[in-house]
Amino acid sequence: MLQLRRNLLSVALASATALMATGVHAQSAAEPANDQETGNDTATQSPDATTLDSVVVTGIRAGIERAIDAKRESTSIVEAISAEDIGKLPDVSIADSINRLPGLAMQRVAGRSSTVSIRGLSGDYGTTLLNGREQVSVSDNRTVEYDQYPAELINGVVVYKTPDASLVGQGLSGTVDLRTVRPLAFSERVVSLNARYEDNSLGELNPGTDDTGYRASASYIDQFLDDRLGVALGYSRYTAPGQANRWEAWGYPTDGTHHVLGGSKSLASSTDNTRQGLMGVVQFRPNDRYETTLDLFYSEFEKSETTRFLEVGLGWSGATLSNPVVDEDGVVVGGTFTGVRPVLRNDLNEGDDELFAVGWNHKFNFGDYWSAEADLSYSSADRRESILETYSGYRAGITDTVDFTLDRKTGKPTFSFGLDYTDPAQVVLTDPGGWGQDGYIKTPEVEDTLKSFRLNAERLFDTGMFSSVEFGANYSEREKSRSVPEAFLELIGGPDRGAGFDEVAIDPRFILSPVDLSFTGIPGSFSYDINGVLDQYYQQVGNVHADISNKQWTINEEVSTFYVQGNINTDIGSVGIRGNVGVQVVRTDQSSQGFLVVQGDAANAVPNDGGATYTNVLPSLNLSFLLPHDQVLRTAVAKQMARPRIDQLRANSNMSLEFAGQNIGDWTGSGGNPELDPWEADAFDVSYEKYFGDRGYVSAAWFFKDLTSYIYDQQIAVDASDFPIPPGYVGPTPDPVGFYTAPANGKGGRLSGFEFAVSIPFDLFTPALEGFGLQANHSNTNSSIKPNGPDQPSGPIPGLSDEVTNITLYYERAGFQARLSQRKRSDFLGEIQGFGADRTPRYIKGEEVLDAQIGYSFADGTALEGLSLLLQVNNLTDEPYREYFFDNGLAQRYEEYGRQVLFGVSYRF
Repeated sequence: MLQLRRNLLSVALASATALMATGVHAQSAAEPANDQETGNDTATQSPDATTLDSVVVTGIRAGIERAIDAKRESTSIVEAISAEDIGKLPDVSIADSINRLPGLAMQRVAGRSSTVSIRGLSGDYGTTLLNGREQVSVSDNRTVEYDQYPAELINGVVVYKTPDASLVGQGLSGTVDLRTVRPLAFSERVVSLNARYEDNSLGELNPGTDDTGYRASASYIDQFLDDRLGVALGYSRYTAPGQANRWEAWGYPTDGTHHVLGGSKSLASSTDNTRQGLMGVVQFRPNDRYETTLDLFYSEFEKSETTRFLEVGLGWSGATLSNPVVDEDGVVVGGTFTGVRPVLRNDLNEGDDELFAVGWNHKFNFGDYWSAEADLSYSSADRRESILETYSGYRAGITDTVDFTLDRKTGKPTFSFGLDYTDPAQVVLTDPGGWGQDGYIKTPEVEDTLKSFRLNAERLFDTGMFSSVEFGANYSEREKSRSVPEAFLELIGGPDRGAGFDEVAIDPRFILSPVDLSFTGIPGSFSYDINGVLDQYYQQVGNVHADISNKQWTINEEVSTFYVQGNINTDIGSVGIRGNVGVQVVRTDQSSQGFLVVQGDAANAVPNDGGATYTNVLPSLNLSFLLPHDQVLRTAVAKQMARPRIDQLRANSNMSLEFAGQNIGDWTGSGGNPELDPWEADAFDVSYEKYFGDRGYVSAAWFFKDLTSYIYDQQIAVDASDFPIPPGYVGPTPDPVGFYTAPANGKGGRLSGFEFAVSIPFDLFTPALEGFGLQANHSNTNSSIKPNGPDQPSGPIPGLSDEVTNITLYYERAGFQARLSQRKRSDFLGEIQGFGADRTPRYIKGEEVLDAQIGYSFADGTALEGLSLLLQVNNLTDEPYREYFFDNGLAQRYEEYGRQVLFGVSYRF
């Protein structure tokens, strides 16, 4: 497989080199002149994405050609993808498709591509639009989780790497615009039906779960009233299994010489994912003077993850290590622990995400020179989760002995325990870890709403360097809230509901077959019906804690955006110049409501609020030089910004007063900062692109960002004069000024990188290779940003992989289609949902994921005209997901998701 990857990369580099050397030009004499001479910017005509939809040709190459056209015609530096056919992007979610674009990389969460990094910056620095309108998110922050968007309902994507003044809601790293169809861009009725069966190679890891699923979608597009009225409807349903063998380490304590495994979790996880989405578009164009479009989008994602596992304390417990085996790095890679008492966990995480967006757009044409547009939109996102933990194990006083070995290559251990952890006669509900609880439950809730209204106008010119001038305003209101209610689970006895017990035997009717943990050497672990046991044996006791109060907040933002932009369309000699110059003025009024907790007394938390108002001026310039032989040289200069992370704006503080000692009377603590200013950067981009008609291109780009304002934790002053004095304090009058650790604006750093891309059909070399083609890209990014501040030790910034590579080889001819895709990224700092349901930074190993698909489409005129068959394998090499501890490089998590095999049938008429 390593040789295959090397061969793929060699083909990509050789193809690009050959094309650059020979200067192949695919445009025939019959083709029209370079479309760039029209000055149209299809990538910025948001939200109307008709250019992406106007080509009727289907298949892999048709989608590639539409995307190339959008990239070439844009006056900004963009990347684009387009559906091969209506409702037929080749990936499970839009996340997988975006992941293949130059300079973009996705993070896998539970085996699914979810969040995007653009040019080495995490989703916090970017913005996602749907048909040109900013989107809310079910996540804790601004980052959009792209697996919420079914690929079948998205017809194209444009990623803006450089902004222009008319791009409202732009991000600092980039802006992703998801686009649905425009029915009046089609000349006839289109109906498309798709169905796929899915199977996971790991099988059913947990009893009562499923390793098979399906995808089904339907799209309908039609025109009425002599093509004045268009309607598009799409529905998608996705029921898919998620299976994973996972191992996690607590950490590696050291005696100063040797690192030893502190604790271990061996898990089998089974997830049922059910996502359904609905898209609707009504487009009405009664005459040349007026057009209105109504967009609707709805997505619901239900998740249920059952995880059964054995967790055991080793180096961080009272266990004794004997016969240690130490490698050359000072890591204990084998030995025997005695006196261990494993915890057998049966956990259930359930979630229900809902996303809704509606937009109503009006376009007015007032004659030859003036036009205007009004747009009204609303979007909402809601997430409801339940994160449940239940514990069982051997009765008190019974301990075990375990032999272990540690594989340094994978980081994964192999265990051999002395006791049988599948025996229902020995295992009881209890607190074997001595954690002071019999179980625990968290129920996070997130609500996010965004209302927006936009007005803009454009004035065309017949002469001069400017083809038109645009100006407009946008007003939006956003409110996002989060809370994480939590409770202890306490055992209340057996079926008689008697007095409380510390150890309870489980009724046999709840017991299931053991879960197999043999991937770490453990034959099995005790398994039971989690919901049945929860209802029968536990009661909830609410937990009131400062950390829980800290996760309850509401953020409000009112953002007014004003802009003016001149669109450039001129020539200097034989060189055409297209582009835009403008300025955007963004005024933000932000406020936050949270709680102040003093001395850890969450029961008497005091409501707290705060906020700030600020104005950002964002000038931008994009210039494209149209050179001979279909070459384009682009440059861009801009001031860019991204508003702070939502959770950083929370008006929550945990403060403590020193009762004694040298600092008696001083207030200290930690919390959020509702007075934060945005991240800001001065950006410069340059891109060279060589096109081969509308069929292929090669490009090389360089970008540079100087983050003039960055956000990191600092010690800042706070007015403590009104803080309540904790009971029992008898010292001097407390200092009216306190200091607490919170995110604050400071000095940033620089980010730069190179990007190379090639997309070519091989028949440009010789007709003998007709049908074969290649898409490939590589990016290399460097950062001097110190995420903990300029005076702190350097570390990676979230989302940054130094190197990202994507390669796709395809074949399409005579109805046959084949595709082999590899995506690779180097190590990076990601974020997952951690303890307490908070976002937790994790250092993630680089990965190489290989996907493959083959298909056949029956030709027109045959009995099966319109029918297509597809076989697809995702994660062909079963690439594991791995995390590691940054300070010592040792494994923190190792996870295998298996291969996803899909067989699909599509029919279009």
